Amino acid sequence: MSWENHESNNGSVEQPYSGDSWRVFRIVSEFVDGFETMTNIGPSVSIFGSARLKPESLYYNMAIEVSKAIVRKGFAVITGGGPGIMEAANKGAQAAGGASCGLAISLPTEDGANIYIDRKYLLTFRYFFVRKVMFIRYAQGFVFLPGGVGTLDELFEALTLIQTQKIRKFPIYLLGTDYWPGLIDWLATTVQGHGCISPEDLKLIQITDDPEEVANGIERHFQRHRSQRNF
Repeated sequence: MSWENHESNNGSVEQPYSGDSWRVFRIVSEFVDGFETMTNIGPSVSIFGSARLKPESLYYNMAIEVSKAIVRKGFAVITGGGPGIMEAANKGAQAAGGASCGLAISLPTEDGANIYIDRKYLLTFRYFFVRKVMFIRYAQGFVFLPGGVGTLDELFEALTLIQTQKIRKFPIYLLGTDYWPGLIDWLATTVQGHGCISPEDLKLIQITDDPEEVANGIERHFQRHRSQRNF
């Protein structure tokens, strides 16, 4: 019996492998594809940001420049594979001659991966949680440009994993000094003010507009720790 749907005797469509137990095989296959594709990519940096920002945006061009700076330090670039900031980061990586990886997600709202991804490092996932593992496992640093709910999700996922010591501490940079301070102020005054986080948690985040500062900071951390995997 195959994975495809079958028609029963009364004409209804049966889905013999649609239950949760069989869904495990699809999930495992995504992990296997991801690990086999990414295992030799080398030291990498994951870059995040909105799919909605256009090439005329200040932040689109900032993503290109930070990606170039990161590649010049010897790192590959990993993005979510979509348009906007992700496209810009992949574009910068290719322009600087570095490995350009895209971990795309199958969504009805997006047309597919951007054209600046190396084909051997292009993956398309069905499940967000599998994709998140790939962002974390192979990264020596995270860089966040302006984005929405998905970008914030990745930011707080990384902070949570470091805070709970599920992964090693690595640099987290927020690019955009006009965009991020409101969030940091709220975390410092309201969240920390109620005792829900500690001052040490906020020290995990650095805000800048300087691509070279980001690349230099990630390189310094990597030179000290030389960790190729986060778990």
